[in-house]
Amino acid sequence: MTSRTTSIFAAAGLALSLTAGAALAENPMVGGAPMYANKNIVENAVNSKDHETLVAAVKAAGLVETLQGKGPFTVFAPTDEAFEMLPDGTVETLLKPENKDQLTKILTCHVVAADAMSGAIKKMVADDGGMHPVKTVGGCEFTAMTKDGKIMIKDGQGNVATVTIADVEQSNGVIHVIDHVLLPAS
Repeated sequence: MTSRTTSIFAAAGLALSLTAGAALAENPMVGGAPMYANKNIVENAVNSKDHETLVAAVKAAGLVETLQGKGPFTVFAPTDEAFEMLPDGTVETLLKPENKDQLTKILTCHVVAADAMSGAIKKMVADDGGMHPVKTVGGCEFTAMTKDGKIMIKDGQGNVATVTIADVEQSNGVIHVIDHVLLPAS
């Protein structure tokens, strides 16, 4: 092997190393915690200080094992601030054991059985003329749209959530952080 060939292979190896490192570094921090692409949705979410209410709700609904499963899942993850925007007492009421079915319905309406990165969602919205129907695991149908480059989801009650942090890769899918809780149609 010539020194030129060795240099080319070395440069290619360095480029691959830098690309792999950049890919790992690109997964955003959420709630002050690093999100690791080799961990599942639950393993990452429990570390986010912005998703304590969501984690408590997932536990109360008995969905931990499901969201640790193979997937793929796309989770639109409302922040604690999003839950605080609900009417007073709503979260506390939903977390009661007797309301587990209603809580499960709301939470599973935040989950899509696919690995949908933001680029794919934006393409679907564009291909559908600005609005794309989103069918969730919970049986809800929401509408994805974009505005000023941001993905927005309109829920069954006409409320709109904006994706504030997109493409948080997980070993079993992707999380998109949203600023409102998505609710099924009444």
